[in-house]
Amino acid sequence: MTPADDAPPQVRPLIWMRPERGARGPRPAHSRADIAAAGIRLADAEGIEAVSLRRVAGELGTGTTTLYRYIATKDELFDLMIDSAMGEHEPPAPTGDWRADLRAIAHANRALVLRHPWLAALPATRPALGPNSLAWLEATYATVAPLGLAPDEVLARVGTLLTFVRGHVIDELAEQEAARRSGMDMTRWLATQARYGETIIGSGRYPNLSRLMLAARTPHADDRYERIFRHGVNHILAGLAPGHPARH
Repeated sequence: MTPADDAPPQVRPLIWMRPERGARGPRPAHSRADIAAAGIRLADAEGIEAVSLRRVAGELGTGTTTLYRYIATKDELFDLMIDSAMGEHEPPAPTGDWRADLRAIAHANRALVLRHPWLAALPATRPALGPNSLAWLEATYATVAPLGLAPDEVLARVGTLLTFVRGHVIDELAEQEAARRSGMDMTRWLATQARYGETIIGSGRYPNLSRLMLAARTPHADDRYERIFRHGVNHILAGLAPGHPARH
């Protein structure tokens, strides 16, 4: 084996490290913002599966080959779309109350994914590190900076909150899809389960579950997802740094 055989493959610089337009050649007919907007329109209307370089090129009135002058892969297209969506709103202004600030960020993240459900289908473990995404990450981690946590603790604790947000929104979107597919919202679906629920309770085999089925009000509330999300975020924030007061 020669040294050349053992060399790592050439890696194209990340899109964020490449200039949007080259120093030579004609002025580009489109911008990265145009490409991201076209991809977002498709994803919002038809889902992330509908997004391809060919479809985006068609949205822009150009050819797929031309699109490769701007982006190299579909993953780069997704990165542009994510960062563009993140730039729709700036991070909430800090108040000095770290729990309130994290709570605002959690609610903003939920609202973003509900506006653009396709975001939930993209892996969170490989974030798009464009300028808008970086601004949100910086704002998020800045909220807990006064707590003096070790770096790995910051990642673990803030990550717990963001994982809850993502999981909750995925469930919320799944319920929306189930309602669309079945033609029944949650209230109507629960009504169809009533007789079976009586059988479960009457069996006496599930006392803890039965108590919840009889007494819990949240599953029947019109704003059930708002309630579940608000309570979940509050519980996570209460345990995030129990030895630290909310305001610094």
